[in-house]
Amino acid sequence: MAAPMAAAAARAALRAAGAAAAGPLRLRAARLPGSRCGGIIAALGGIPSVPRRCSGSSSALGTLLGIPAEAPPAAPGQHPPPVATDKEEQKRLLESRPEQPQQPRVLRIAIIGAPNAGKSTLSNQLLGRKVFPVSRKVHTTRCKAWGVITHEDTQLIILDTPGLTNPLKAKRHNLDETMLTDPWDSMKHADLVLVLVDVSDHWTRNSLSKEVLKCLSQFPHIPSVLVLNKVDILKKKFLLLEIATDLTEGIVNGKKLEVKSALQQDSSSSAKSPLHVSQASPRESKVPGSPFGQENNQAQEGSGLDKSSDAGGAGTEEAQEPKHHGHKDLKDTKGWPHFQEIFMLAALHGEEVDTLKRYLLMQAKPGPWEFHSDVLTNQSPQEICDNIIREKVLEYLPLEVPYGVTQVTDIWKEGECGELLIVQSLLVPRESHKRMLIGRGGRVISRIAQEASQDLMNAFLCEVRLKLKVEVKG
Repeated sequence: MAAPMAAAAARAALRAAGAAAAGPLRLRAARLPGSRCGGIIAALGGIPSVPRRCSGSSSALGTLLGIPAEAPPAAPGQHPPPVATDKEEQKRLLESRPEQPQQPRVLRIAIIGAPNAGKSTLSNQLLGRKVFPVSRKVHTTRCKAWGVITHEDTQLIILDTPGLTNPLKAKRHNLDETMLTDPWDSMKHADLVLVLVDVSDHWTRNSLSKEVLKCLSQFPHIPSVLVLNKVDILKKKFLLLEIATDLTEGIVNGKKLEVKSALQQDSSSSAKSPLHVSQASPRESKVPGSPFGQENNQAQEGSGLDKSSDAGGAGTEEAQEPKHHGHKDLKDTKGWPHFQEIFMLAALHGEEVDTLKRYLLMQAKPGPWEFHSDVLTNQSPQEICDNIIREKVLEYLPLEVPYGVTQVTDIWKEGECGELLIVQSLLVPRESHKRMLIGRGGRVISRIAQEASQDLMNAFLCEVRLKLKVEVKG
């Protein structure tokens, strides 16, 4: 059943792509991980001529349908610098004046989304080294942190933020007040925002969270890009078109996208197309500053979106004052009609992350570097260590138990052979929690120490000997 529907969707997509050659919506990086394009192509019985991207990157539909694409350039930033193990050395690097190339370029990128959407995973993949904690449990990232990618004359600054949440959930997980304010502060410094959505969660994937919508509506002048994550888990790939339409309200970069479910039509019919792309009409385009129900005669006016270039733009127009919207404005809103691009990827496995990275490098604007090229993150080595250990504790302790663990570093020093020696105490509120954390025969705490050591060696590029002690808070 799925194969005929996929074939019908693919045929209709090809027809729509040909009809929209004058101005099609181009979805980037949609070589859908886990999809089998060969079966779709066989069902089609051949590939008609479809316009190619002038930027050289494969379009989403083109890759989905198996259209040969140009060989991509070499992946940038494959050898990122390690993080200094000495706190003072890391501080010196952060405070040192960055060297400036002849024509420096820079871009500050805020990554926002619901908790557990994969923001830190994507940040680590973009950086090429794990410096942000990752866990299946929500609120692993407890404060904002910056990652730095330096490639040739361009510097990307990634603002990794906690998941957008509300005061009630923050109180439930014993979260600091900064967990509520950090994502908003990061937006103030951003040139471009990536909105990450977990498409494997069928409960939430068809609408942006109210917190994300409020954040976007507060900063409508900042160009935004929609990133659909975990597409490798989604078995029915054609659903991505419907998800994209819901999350964008059918408009991307000022162009209208209409998607009708393949389930609602005969798979052999050629009269109807599940995908239709056209220019957004004046009355269907909304004011970026007032995206909820108001009309304007220009879809992109004041939004900072690039209307003519494949490379897009990181806000070349003059930024307008953000307009505030109340809860009533967001009540019936599911998507954001001012995304300038859509990417589809699987951050955990690194699939299509390089495509996104190349796009971000193209969006960088002339400006001085902010960090020395040897800087990978603004975090101290101790902060990275604490975060990675907490990540493992979150993975191995049930329910809300890990959110009450306090970490205290007892020893941090370099050994005789250059290895890093770390001793940390994990303080828990109850004796029962201590027994859970240690595990039978010490298996749980040993596994946590072993896995954390491996991650720390990846971050510091040196041998790490980590010892963990578990105590009940006095």
